[in-house]
This record gives sequence, structure tokens and C-alpha cells, in this order.
Amino acid sequence: MLHGFFIRLNAGLVWGPGFVLCCLTQSQSQSQSQANDIQELASKRVDIQKKRFYLDVKQSVRGRFLKIAEVWIGRGRHDNIRKSKLTLSMAMAPALRYCLGDFIDYYPHAPPSPTGSAASDDHAHRVLKSEFIERDNRKYFLDLKENQRGRFLRIRQTVSKGHGTMGYYGQGIEQTIVLPAQGLIEFRDALSQLIEDYGDEDGDEHPELPEAASFRVDNKRFYFDVGSNRYGVFLKISEVRQPYRNTITVPLKAWARFGENFIRYEEEMRRIFSCHKEKRTDGRQDSDEHED
Repeated sequence: MLHGFFIRLNAGLVWGPGFVLCCLTQSQSQSQSQANDIQELASKRVDIQKKRFYLDVKQSVRGRFLKIAEVWIGRGRHDNIRKSKLTLSMAMAPALRYCLGDFIDYYPHAPPSPTGSAASDDHAHRVLKSEFIERDNRKYFLDLKENQRGRFLRIRQTVSKGHGTMGYYGQGIEQTIVLPAQGLIEFRDALSQLIEDYGDEDGDEHPELPEAASFRVDNKRFYFDVGSNRYGVFLKISEVRQPYRNTITVPLKAWARFGENFIRYEEEMRRIFSCHKEKRTDGRQDSDEHED
């Protein structure tokens, strides 16, 4: 009779507690070794209202990644401190920066809530704009919202493992941070600096892109911004007329066709206007001759 506990494997082998303890010790040692292999490369801090955000670039055997931590200090007898975080690879950081720029352009021009609606239950968290980023097994949901205290950007990360999505509907990894809209520019600038200094050279970002341009026509302003993501280079064209903003995105492979059509329509309209002007001139001359 064996004393104590044991593990019987399918092959019929029996292992005692000493072997199990050894396996657990080796597993713990491997976990500690992986944790010790993570290197701190850079860190930035951004203060927005009552929150602090820490952007830390780290490196492990898998590559460089960014850890964003949100620290909120509550006002009360105990001054409760709440923390939340999310992580993403440095290869995905440019896509996040692009989305932040899109939200920065949009939120000042978003139509305000109807009078009194922000205080109602139906509009307690009104969604103004949403974006979605996905890479490998990670998904990021970005929602620009509005409540009684103002506008804010919620970034929620979920991780898929095997079949189905873990996190939002199951027992998996879900991380969320909330950025007040007033600090989006400062946060984006801190992220941009880290991308420039520690970005993934093999990532999707194209370092040399044309500068943005804009011009005004009557009461409208048009913006032209060249960007890039994992799908390639694109041109974002925005038409802004307070308080509205309309935007289209044109991939690089369609630029030539867009340009050809613009030139063709411009030439046709020039010809139409010229013919119309000639007809008006001829009509006036005929009228003058009849009067004579």
C-alpha cells in the first residue's frame, strides 16, 4: 500500500509527491525567468484631469510591446486608488495612433447633445464615434462617448484563445482604459514619440509620408492627410463645415484613378463653361445687331 498521494499516468506509471513538487518548482522557475527577461526601455507619463497615464515600452523574447496603465485617485476618506491597463505590440501602436488622430479631428465638431438629454438615462453614455482594431488574437474597441461630465474615449481590449472570444463573454483577458477627450492630443503626442524612438522596424508604418495639407473654399475647409496601417498607405480626405465633418479614405492603389477622374471632370467642366460663355456672347452680339 502506498502512503500519501500519487499520480497515475495513462502509461501505468505512478509518480509520488516528490516528482510533482519538482515539476511545480520548475514551472515556477520558468515563469520567474520569463518575467525577469522583460526589459524596461522607456516610459512616459501623461496627466489628464484627475488621472495619470503611464506609457511603458518593454521588450521580451516575443518582441517589443507597449503597456498603458491608467491610475485614478478618488477623493474620499480613504482616497481609493483604482488602476487599469492594456497592452499592445509596438507593431500595432501606429494603428492606435492613427485612430487617436481620427478621434481628435472628430470630437470637437461632434454635434452636442440635445438640451437635457445628457442627464437622462437613455443618453447617460451617448456613443459619438466608434473604431475597431484587430491584429493576431487581440481586438481593440474604441468608443468616443459623452455623459454629464463630458466626452471621453474608452479603449477596450479582448484576447481570443482557441475557439471563440475570451474576455467580454467569457473567462478570459479583458482590459480597459478611459481617456478624457481634453487630453487626447497630449496622449497621442506621447505615444508618437515612443513609436518614433522604439517603433517596430518591421511593422506596418511607413516613416516617410507626404505632409498634410488643407485649404478653404467658401465656408468649408478640406483636409488631406496621408497615413498608413497594416493594409497599406491611404489618403484621408475630410470636408469640414461646422459642426459637421465628412471623411473618405482612398487607398494608394486608387489614387491614380481618382486623379484621372478629377482631371477629366475639370477639363469637361472647363469646356462646358467655355461653350456656355461663347453662346452667351454670340447671343448678345445677335441682339445688338437686331437693335441696329
